[in-house]
Amino acid sequence: MPYILYIEDNFENRLLVRRILTASGFDVEDVDNARDGIRIASSNPPDLILMDMSMPEMDGLTATLRLRENPALDDVAIVALTANVMEGDRETFLEAGCDGYISKPIDVDNFVDEISSYIGSRR
Repeated sequence: MPYILYIEDNFENRLLVRRILTASGFDVEDVDNARDGIRIASSNPPDLILMDMSMPEMDGLTATLRLRENPALDDVAIVALTANVMEGDRETFLEAGCDGYISKPIDVDNFVDEISSYIGSRR
C-alpha cells in the first residue's frame, strides 16, 4: 500500500484528504507544518508528498526546495495541493521541484485517480 505524506496546516483539509485516500487503500500520514514534514520525509521517505503551498512559518515552496536538496528523496514525487491558482503559480511550483499540481477545492470524484498517477512517477 503506497505511503503518502500530506503537509497541510488546515485540519479540515487534512481530515478530508486522509479519509478519501485511506478509503482507497493508501497509508496516509499528515502533519500540520513544513518543518515536521521535512523531518518525517527525511527519516521515512514516502511514496508521495502532498504539499500545501500556503502555510505559516515555512511555506510549501520553501519546504519543497529543502526536500529537493535531500538525495534520499530524489525518487519521491511532490505534488502541490493548493488554492493558489493565480497565473504563473503552477509553473513556479514545478520549477521549485514539484512534480504536479492539484488545485483546491479538490475534485473528490477524480482525486484518487490523480494521486495514483503520481505514485512512482518522479521525473
